[in-house]
Amino acid sequence: MKVILLEDVKSVGKKDEVVEVSDSFARNMLIKKKRGVEATSQALNDLKLRNKRAEKVAAENLEAAKQLAEDLKEKKVEVKIKAGEGGRTFGSVSTKEISEAVRQQLDLELDKKKMQLTEPIKALGFYEVPVKLHPQVTATLNVHVIEG
Repeated sequence: MKVILLEDVKSVGKKDEVVEVSDSFARNMLIKKKRGVEATSQALNDLKLRNKRAEKVAAENLEAAKQLAEDLKEKKVEVKIKAGEGGRTFGSVSTKEISEAVRQQLDLELDKKKMQLTEPIKALGFYEVPVKLHPQVTATLNVHVIEG
């Protein structure tokens, strides 16, 4: 019997896959426990429509991420840090502080976990911080660390 899986089933398949299983397994395990539905023409058509919609949404998200990356290229964020004599800083600038500065200065929500700092910023100056906006899009955020 052909079944469309509604969720991932170990050793059978992933969600939205059409799999061939025995009739008893389909009736007693998959359909009864609402882990799958019989692959009728109506169900297959619904699956095709869901996949098309998911592809359209994914394309829109990719385009939005590319647009945001272009916008971030030209913008600069200033982060203040306490500094002593000779420009030596007390502590470092973390992604949390950068994310907060972006929210206040640019009115954008950037997740601090998506910022990819190789090491904490411990000096005054200009820095380029890579931000992963989408699995296929990485933007560069210009950060200016100033004494404050």
